[in-house]
Parts: sequence; structure tokens; C-alpha cells
Amino acid sequence: MGFLQHAENLITGLGSGPTKWIRELGKTALFFIEGMFYIFSYPFQFRKIIGQIHFIGAKSVFVITLTGAFTGMVLGLQGYYTLVKFGSEGVLGVLVALTLIRELGPVLTAIMIVGRAGSAMAAEIGIMRITEQIDALQTMDINPIRFVISPKIAGAIISFPLLTAIFDVVGIYGGYLTGSVLLGINPGAYFSRIELSVMMEDITGGFIKAIVFAVVVVTICCYQGYFVHLREEGFGARGVSMATTSAVVISCVLILVVDYVLTSFLL
Repeated sequence: MGFLQHAENLITGLGSGPTKWIRELGKTALFFIEGMFYIFSYPFQFRKIIGQIHFIGAKSVFVITLTGAFTGMVLGLQGYYTLVKFGSEGVLGVLVALTLIRELGPVLTAIMIVGRAGSAMAAEIGIMRITEQIDALQTMDINPIRFVISPKIAGAIISFPLLTAIFDVVGIYGGYLTGSVLLGINPGAYFSRIELSVMMEDITGGFIKAIVFAVVVVTICCYQGYFVHLREEGFGARGVSMATTSAVVISCVLILVVDYVLTSFLL
């Protein structure tokens, strides 16, 4: 009997982990769906959405521009010394542009926004929870998901593709700076190859990834902060810090996982 009980406990323990993850996935999906619903329900919150576009988008332009420039310069440098071995340095522009537009642009943009805005969203909502501001909204019959979460979702969905476009353009000119200005590749060849090789499907695929990453990042960060009071670490400052850390780590991992899945479908 003791052996059977031990075996039952072992099987239960093995199944509890996946069950918990599936339950959390379902709760997160419902959380996002409810947030999306309130974006399009009256009264509309244009002022709050614009504020989130400013916070997520406009305030991230500098870091995105800086990251995009140096990413393009590194791609140009590494690509040149790889392609020159095969006498194909003329296609450096294509290498830089397609790498940025298809992959690095959406991925690095999303990761940088997670570090700058996603962590702040998780911490802000977590502090609202532990200081009972969210409970106060419910007491006043104000839906906290409509008031707090929905504008962030809308702001992220609008901001991510725009920031990705900035990253791509700046990165391409960063590759031009390295390849043409520093290493002597013909500028006309650099840009003409890009014009001939980059298709609309490549740009569309990059924007699709940016929108999906926006959904992933804002949902995970807001969810972690909103339900900080249910964490095992406890209710308080430690819970908020752990929720913020979890939001950043989970978002970055999911960006890479989702990127692989989307690339498999888009290629």
C-alpha cells in the first residue's frame, strides 16, 4: 500500500507541472482577450492609448536607434569579411537588409522594449496591486483591465511595428556606414542590391512578427504585475521584484520561441 501511495504521489507530481503551465496559459490568453475587448468598447480611451504610445514608442526611439545602428554596423563588418572570402562583397547590402528585416529587427526591438518598457509596466501594475489601487478601482465599479491594461495593449500593438521599422532603416544605414564608407563597397551597388532583393513579403513578415511580439510582451508583463498578489514569494515588495524579473525573462524566452514558430510558417 505504501508503494502504491508513493507511486501515485510521484505520478501526481509529474503531472502537476504541465497542468499548472496549461492553466496559466489559459488564464493568460483570457486576460489578453478581455484586454483586447475593452479596447474597442465604449467609452474609448484615446488619451490613455496615446499616452502609452508615447511611453512605449516615443521614449524607446533613442535606444532602438542606437541598438539598430550598431547592429547594422556589426552585420556590415562581419558580413564583409565573410563575403570577401568568396568574392561576393557586392551582396553585403542584401545580407544586412534581409537579416534585419526578417529576423534581427523585430527580435531585438522586442527585447529592448521588454527591458525598457515591459519591466516598467510589470512593476507599475504590481505596485498598484500591492497598494490596493486595483482593488479601489473595483470598489468604484471601474474595470481595472479596461482602465489599466487595455491602453497598454493598444499602445504596444501600434508602437512595436513602428519601432521595428526605425530599427531596420537605421540598421541598413549602419551597414552602409561600415561597408561603403569604411570598407569601400560601392554605395550604388549596396542600395541597388537591396532594392532588387528585398520583397514586400519580407517586410510584411517582419511586421507580423513585431505585432505578435507586442502581444506576447504586453500580455506577459501586464499579467505578471496584475496577479502579483498570487505569487508564492509573498505579497509585497519582494513579490513585485520577482514578478518584474519573471516578466522580463519569460517575455525574452517567448520572443525567441515565437520567432522560430513564425519563421517556420513565413518562410
